Order: sequence, then C-alpha cells, then structure tokens
Amino acid sequence: MDKLEEIFRMQDALNRRIGVNLPPDSEEEKTKWVLNYTRAMQQETAELIDSVPWKWWAKYQKFDEQNARVEVVDLFHFLVSLAQTLGMTADDVYQAYLKKNAVNHQRQESGYAAKDADDSKHI
Repeated sequence: MDKLEEIFRMQDALNRRIGVNLPPDSEEEKTKWVLNYTRAMQQETAELIDSVPWKWWAKYQKFDEQNARVEVVDLFHFLVSLAQTLGMTADDVYQAYLKKNAVNHQRQESGYAAKDADDSKHI
C-alpha cells in the first residue's frame, strides 16, 4: 500500500470513529459534508495564516513554522475527507492530479493569456 492510500485508509478510520461514514448516501448529506469540510479548511487556513507574521505594523510577531506544519496537516485531514465525501479514492486523486498537472503545464507553455473553461473538463 502506498503512502497516499494509507492516508486515505487512516482518514476513513478516523471519520468512522467520529461517526462519519463517507461517501454519504444522499445528495443532501453530501452537500452538508462538502460545506462542513470546506468551512473547516477555511478555518485551518486562517490558523495557518496566524502562524505567519502578517501584521506588518506589529513588531511582536514571529513565524511559527512548527504550528504552520501542523495546520498544513490539519488541512490535509479535511481535504482527504472532502475527497472521500465526493467518492474519490487515493488513486482517483492521484489520477486527477496527473491530469490537472498536465493542464497547468500546458497553460504555462501557452502563456495562459486566456481562460479556457473546457481545458479541465476531462479530469
């Protein structure tokens, strides 16, 4: 089992321990959990931002790299749960990543001067 698959397995076990079985059975539940996880990720992003001295007027702030690393892992927990909510496996995420990465490289090669709404439809 590769590391990403192991992370997905561990997150599923944690979610089940909490009482959350993913993917949800209904569109209503799926919608609820997509919203729950995206809100949780917003909060974790805010906590990550608070690890960085973003108040240019405040002299007391220091970069807290250790906490920043923890917040990245917290984000990853919720991101994996979000993928599982959408019925994605570790392999699904990997395959979609490969395709989207190729799109991003193609955008850079073409200068990305215009948005193409269809360039990611195959993912």
